[in-house]
Amino acid sequence: MTKTNPFTLTFGKSPNKIISRYEYASETIDTFQSKTPISHAYLIEGVRGSGKTVLMTTIEKQLAQEKNWIIIDLNSTQDLLTDFAMRLVDSCKNLTDILKKGFNFSVAGFSVGLNGEEQNRNNVSVICELLDKLKKKNKKILITIDEVINGDNMKHFASEFQILLRKDYPIFLIMTGLYENIYAIQNDPALTFLLRTPKIQLEPLSLSQIAKTYQNVFKTNIEMSKKLAKTTKGYAFAFQALGLLYYDYKDSLSLEKIISKFDDLLDDFVYRKIWQGLSENDQKVILAITDSKSQVSAVCKKLGMTSSTFSKYRERLLNRGIIQAPQHGYVEIILPRFAELAKYYAE
Repeated sequence: MTKTNPFTLTFGKSPNKIISRYEYASETIDTFQSKTPISHAYLIEGVRGSGKTVLMTTIEKQLAQEKNWIIIDLNSTQDLLTDFAMRLVDSCKNLTDILKKGFNFSVAGFSVGLNGEEQNRNNVSVICELLDKLKKKNKKILITIDEVINGDNMKHFASEFQILLRKDYPIFLIMTGLYENIYAIQNDPALTFLLRTPKIQLEPLSLSQIAKTYQNVFKTNIEMSKKLAKTTKGYAFAFQALGLLYYDYKDSLSLEKIISKFDDLLDDFVYRKIWQGLSENDQKVILAITDSKSQVSAVCKKLGMTSSTFSKYRERLLNRGIIQAPQHGYVEIILPRFAELAKYYAE
């Protein structure tokens, strides 16, 4: 019987083998379940492939096991308020004494049967009516939005969400996004409440936990497991990609050839998009930083930049999760083998 590879490259799907971020998940769940939550929303920020969706899915799965929680997953490309109303209605169909008799849904909107007559209702009024009833039943609603982008759709939804909070409805929100999108949303004058929303910035996974996972799956020695773990640099997608390849080819290919295939996956799935999202000067800074830690003064000299000019790019790349500052006066690329592929892109 052929064994199933426990690793996956499918974004948005929880792999069979994951490194759990217990601290982040526990903090969010404890906050939402508190009698007096300090926040009704969390923002999960990170570079592509850093595990944002997996963390959000972990949180919602744990809350879904509680009888008093209703999970609503929204599509960021749709009209968020309409999507919320539709999915809230669907979630209420299995609950007694929530939907009125004769309640119907049409593409044009909602209609509620009252005394044999139909009345058109807008999305917000239906949402409020359902939330009123759910609150009386001690239900809590978690709304999740993956890979949010700023725009009129987001502004409209977030503004209504803030109003619903002021009405003391038991609603909670988790959104994931890239640094630049989260930054745009938090600094939009129309969405000031999100500026105060706690933000989870995903850091690299534990190399120790990655090594232990690899050793357990591959039944290999700890030295090889540590070597593989270091190759991933704790990058969540790299953990999955290298694990998938090593599982399939460890008995037929050399590690060097596996790493070559690893580069191809990084390029196809994430790095090309990351590179294309950088400005020309951001790209130049990346090319000036070697794969190991580089002295800032040497990078500035190579670029012909002053330290104050360089600091602007340094800050942006730090926030995007592409580089890190391991110690004062030094920077290094945090993404595994990104330096090698960056040279290829530049050519």
